[in-house]
Amino acid sequence: MSTAKQGSTKTTGWVAWGWFAAIILLVAGAFSVIQGLVAIIGPSTYYLATEGDLLVFDVTGWGWWNVIVGALLILTGIALFAGQTWARVVAIILAVLSAIGQMLLIPAQPWWTIIVIAIDVLVIYALTAHGRELRE
Repeated sequence: MSTAKQGSTKTTGWVAWGWFAAIILLVAGAFSVIQGLVAIIGPSTYYLATEGDLLVFDVTGWGWWNVIVGALLILTGIALFAGQTWARVVAIILAVLSAIGQMLLIPAQPWWTIIVIAIDVLVIYALTAHGRELRE
């Protein structure tokens, strides 16, 4: 007969969703850093034509933003693997900000935006509903 410690939680298959969230953050962070570096090194303007509109962005500021956010995503992903509680909170905040930021790009890239928002929602769910299991 086995006995369980009082106050301990059973680790379930949902811990894999926490690892999924950490891997997604690492990959997104790496892509964001690369994208930011390309934006910093490349041309200084970005032109995007949508239905009847022309959007022009300053790429240098956007590039630095991507480098900073990418570095935060990578550090947070690594901390999630270590089971840090603060990393869960930061990852949820970054995923919410990512989803909000993606909503600004709906006119330019609707399908990509929907995919990224769906992944952000999965990350948020995995870390809020089953994030405690990562600690154990």
